[in-house]
Amino acid sequence: MKRILILGGSGFIGQALYRELCPYFATYATYCSHKGFVHNQQFFSFNAEQEGLEHLLAEVRPQLIISALRGNFDTQLEVHAFLIDYIAKTNCRLFFLSSANVFDAFHHYPSYEYDKTYSESVYGRFKIKIESQLLRLSPAKYVIARLPMIFGQQSPRTAAIDKALQLQTPIEVFPNTIINVNSIQLLTRQIHYMINRKLTGVFHLGSTDLISHFDFIQEVVKRRHHNKGIYKQVFTTNATRYLATLPKENKLPPHLLVKTADVLEELDLIRKPL
Repeated sequence: MKRILILGGSGFIGQALYRELCPYFATYATYCSHKGFVHNQQFFSFNAEQEGLEHLLAEVRPQLIISALRGNFDTQLEVHAFLIDYIAKTNCRLFFLSSANVFDAFHHYPSYEYDKTYSESVYGRFKIKIESQLLRLSPAKYVIARLPMIFGQQSPRTAAIDKALQLQTPIEVFPNTIINVNSIQLLTRQIHYMINRKLTGVFHLGSTDLISHFDFIQEVVKRRHHNKGIYKQVFTTNATRYLATLPKENKLPPHLLVKTADVLEELDLIRKPL
C-alpha cells in the first residue's frame, strides 16, 4: 500500500485530503498546534521552526509527500529545499500545493500551466521560489498543483462570509477581478485521481469557466442567506484583472472538471444544511 505523508494535515485542505485518502492508502499527516490530533496515531507533531523532518521521514518512509504547509515563508522555503533534495535522492515524489497568485502580476488574461510565472505579491513570489526549485527536477518527481480560491461548507472563506452576514458588516469584493474557483470536495477527488494515475507535472485545478469575484460572492450570499449582503468594493486597477488559472496541456477527465455552478451548489444551504 502506498505510503503518503501530508505536511500541514491539520489545516483546512490538509484535513480534507487526509479524510479522502486514508481509506485507500497508508496515510500520515503532521500537525503543529492542534491538540485534537495528539491521540491520532497517524498524525505526527511537527513544528517547522523548531525541528527538521529527518526523523519523521525515516519513520514514515513515504512514497509521496503532499505539501499543504502554512506559516512563516522563510521557514517554509528551508523545509521545501530539504524536501526537494530528499525526493531527488529517494523513491519519493512531492505533491506541492501552489496558488494562482504565481500569476497575479498578469492582468489581461487567464494563465495556463506552462505560462511564465510573475507575481507582484509576497505570497505569489514565495510560491514561485518553490516552484522554480521543483522545475529543475525531472517531472516524474513532482506535481505542482496551482489552486484558485477554495470554498466549502466549513472553509475559512465561507465562514468569513457567514460571519459578515451575521454581524451585518461589509464583505470585501473585487468587482473587476475575474477568477475561477474550486470546492474542497471536488479538489480532494481530483488529487485522489491524480495519485491513483501517478500523474506528474503542472496542473491547474480550478473551474473551467470564469466569473467576477463580486458576482461569485453575491451568488454565495444569495444561496446561503437569501440576503443581498453589504459589500465594500475594492478596485486594484481601472481595467479588468484576471486571477484565474485554466488547464490546457494537463487536463483531467470530464467527470473531474469543475464548473462554477458545481462549487456554488456545494455551498447552497438549501441543498446541504450545515
